[in-house]
Order: sequence, then C-alpha cells, then structure tokens
Amino acid sequence: MDEPEDRPSPFGEALVRVGPTPVSRRPKPSKVDAARWERRYRAVVISSDVAATAVVIAVAAFVILRITGQPYFLHASGTAATIVCVLPMSRAWNQHVLGEGAEEYRRLIRGLAASAILVALAGLLFGALDVQPWVFLVVPTVAVLALFQRYLLRQALHRARRRGQCMLPVMAAGAPDTVAELVHRTRADAHVGWRVEAVCTGERGTGEIAGVAVAGRLDQVADQVRRGGYRVVAVTADPYWNPDRLRRLAWDLEGTGAEMVVAPVLMEVAGPRLNFSGVLGMPLLRVSAPSFGGGRRMIKEVVDRAVAACLIVLLSPLLLTIALLVKCGDGGPVFYRQRRVGRDGTTFTMIKFRSMVVDADAVRARLLASNDAAGPLFKMRRDPRVTRVGAVLRRYSLDELPQLFNVLAGRMSLVGPRPPLPEETVTYERAAQRRLLVKPGITGLWQVSGRSDLSWEESVRLDLRYVEDWSLALDVAILWKTARAVLGGRGAY
Repeated sequence: MDEPEDRPSPFGEALVRVGPTPVSRRPKPSKVDAARWERRYRAVVISSDVAATAVVIAVAAFVILRITGQPYFLHASGTAATIVCVLPMSRAWNQHVLGEGAEEYRRLIRGLAASAILVALAGLLFGALDVQPWVFLVVPTVAVLALFQRYLLRQALHRARRRGQCMLPVMAAGAPDTVAELVHRTRADAHVGWRVEAVCTGERGTGEIAGVAVAGRLDQVADQVRRGGYRVVAVTADPYWNPDRLRRLAWDLEGTGAEMVVAPVLMEVAGPRLNFSGVLGMPLLRVSAPSFGGGRRMIKEVVDRAVAACLIVLLSPLLLTIALLVKCGDGGPVFYRQRRVGRDGTTFTMIKFRSMVVDADAVRARLLASNDAAGPLFKMRRDPRVTRVGAVLRRYSLDELPQLFNVLAGRMSLVGPRPPLPEETVTYERAAQRRLLVKPGITGLWQVSGRSDLSWEESVRLDLRYVEDWSLALDVAILWKTARAVLGGRGAY
C-alpha cells in the first residue's frame, strides 16, 4: 500500500499527512502551524488588496493625465491612502472573517464604499470638484478587482483544505450526539477549515465519538486545550453547560490562543433572523419571524421577472438550437409539461425541454424498483428513458431553461425550493410543508449543495433553511454557485 503523501500548502508547509491516519497515530494539533498559515494567508490578502489599489489608481492616473493633461497627484495619492487606511478600520482584514462566509466580502465592500464617501467629502471640503472620476470609477474598479482576487484566494484555500491542509484544530465539547453531528458536518464541509481533533463530553474520559478520541470530561476542557494547542473550542449543546460554566470556560481559555465558539440550540436558524441585544444587562439572542412578504419580496419579484426576460432574449439562439436538436432526435414534442405545486399549494404547469422518450411517464411504473432516490423522489443514475440529446441536456441542466418562462409568468422564482409533484406533497410531514410557503425556484440550496446526490432528508433541510433564512444576498450567492455547479455537471443525472 502506498504511503500517504506530504503536500505543501499554498500558504505554508504541510500541516497534516494526506491520507487515512488512525486516530491513535495522528500527530497532536499544532497551534504554531495553524497560526503560521493564518498569518501568511492574511498577509497575502492584504498584499492583494494593496496591489489592486495601486494598479487601478496608477492606470487611472495615467489615463486621466493623457486625457486632461493634469497629473492629479494629490487625487491619486489621497484616494490610495484613504482606501489603505479605511480597510483595516472597517475590519476588512480581520483574521476571523478571511476565507469563509459572506462577511468577508461585506466588510470589503463597506470599507471601499466608505473610502469613496470620504474622497467625495474631501473634494467638497477642499474645493476639488473634479474628484467624480475617482469616486464613481476608480474606487468601484478597485472593488471589482479586489473582490475577484479575494475569490481566487478563497478558492485556493478551499482546495488546500480539501487536501487536509490549512485546517484549524478543534476541540469539541458537548453531548455525544451534538458532538458527533459537528464532526460529521466538519468532514462533509472541509472548506470551512475545521478539523475536530479531540472531544470532551459528559463523564467519559476515554473512548471515541465518530472516530475522534475522547480527551476528557467537560470540566477538563481548558486543561486539554492547554495541552493540545487547539485553535477553536466548539461548545455544543449539553445540560452541563449553563451561563456560569460557559463564562468560567471563557475565562480559563484566556491566553491559550483558542477561540471559543458556542453552537446555538437553533442551529438551522441564521442570517438576518438572528440579532443580539441586551435587556436588563443580559445578552439575548432575538429570533425574528421569517418574512414571506414585504418590500424585499417585492424586490425579488421584480428582479426575478426582469432577469428572466433578459435571459430569454440573450439565450434565444441557444433555446432555438436545443429545440431543433430535441425535435430532430426522435420527432417527439420539444417541451415536457408537468403539473407541479407552487406557493401556498397552488398547482401550475412547469415546462422543460423534453429529455426522455415520449412515453416516459407510462414506463416509470415499471422502474420503481430501481429508484436511486430516497423519500418520495424518483431518480435513476442510468435511466433508460433518457434520450441521447436529453443526457447532455440533463448533465448541464439545459433542459431547465424553459422554466424561465414560468419565472416570467410569476409561477416560479430564479431561486427557491425544488418544485414538488402533487403526489409528493401528499406524503409531506409538517416540516416539509413549509417548503410551500415561498415560490419554487429553478435553482436553490439543494442544487448548489449536491443536486441529485443529496438524500431526501438533506434536501428538505436545505430547502427549509432557505425558506427560514432567505435574503437577497443569499439569492446572489446561490446563483453564482449554481453557475459553477452546472458548468461542472456535478450531481446531475
């Protein structure tokens, strides 16, 4: 058997050996190694932002000089100095937000927006009314380039993490079931960068949970962290934890270099619905009711229909080409129409390019024994009903393009839960019924998280998360990830 290979990380030396390693033989996590690659990654991010600022401003100064004949040295140097000073003040270079989540991008955008405002105010204050190009062209260009660079750096970091590098050693402390769930999630989503290396739970001091060694009891967490040098202490639900014990744990972890993270009981509620506030001196986590209407939903409706109309016009040559290929394939109809359930349980006719033989629905009954999907779904990895043209269409989701007409008609959304069949909704439990509170979408969390490879329970969980925590920013993120998933053809059959 080949020995596992030590591969260098793009942000430092190899942190772990790539390959299966028994729990008993794993090296102890190194706080020094974790801190080293974190510092290097942060330095690369800062350097890329400064380089983007310098390049854009230098090019802009040269172009403006050629057009107007004025050097505008003060404008260029003042804009650059403002950006470089405001970004750290807006915590755009904070270590804890780099490499994961939308907060990194939000802070960068806020910092650059504040820079543009300060440049404009400086122009008004000193009578330099010719700062408009720097405010409305130069700073936005810096933002576009910096965001693109941050995205590329994050992809490089995620690739390293999928190889087991650039990970943060984590100590999990809580009940065995909640700790096991955390372990499974960190393994499934390696790009987050957490690797649970040890566990403290209940009265047990030995054994394993989900393949991770139990290092001690819950009252020994701080001592184990000092010995092992863990970077994150993830506290999960357990009756042992009360406000006094959590506060004392936070005190005991001071000086260890470990960050304490407490997983809330409401693990599937996130985003704009969670707000922290203080009442009578007590920190409270406010959970607002999910919004299924209002101004934001109106914006979503307008954007959906406008984008759908633009895409139909832009993709019309592709739509016509696919229609001809489907028609010439076997002479059957171009479109496949099917009744689906939309918002509030109303039914509508969803249209797709036909990717199966004409009598596919009649043949389905004979194939139920070969169903590869769980729950009420029916999916087959090698469905004999799929035509040759249909196989290509389904792999890259081109068969779903006609659903843009459903979006234009207001029956569907660009992003939302999967549109179910009427017979599926009959078997829905109460949790799954909440999928029907919003319009179904052409794409959604279910598609960017694995598409047909997901289990029924996981697809329901992701759809419910979207329904509960919807935001316009989440829609944009899903649309971006959908393009990547479709181009790669992952999970589609």
